[in-house]
Amino acid sequence: MSTDVTIKLVHSTIGCPEDQRATVRGLGLRKLQQQRTLKDTPCVRGMIAKVAHLVAIVEKRKPKK
Repeated sequence: MSTDVTIKLVHSTIGCPEDQRATVRGLGLRKLQQQRTLKDTPCVRGMIAKVAHLVAIVEKRKPKK
């Protein structure tokens, strides 16, 4: 069973390359301080690693049954 990870956009994408902007949008983040809870999969982890300087991991928790 996978866990959930909550991420938050803490820096603007202004001045970032287009591929990093697309990655942030792919994570579902559009505005500063916006948070999203996603499944903790290798694909999502790779996206977070690509834009680690723009996002922060708020919490990591197990989903409710």
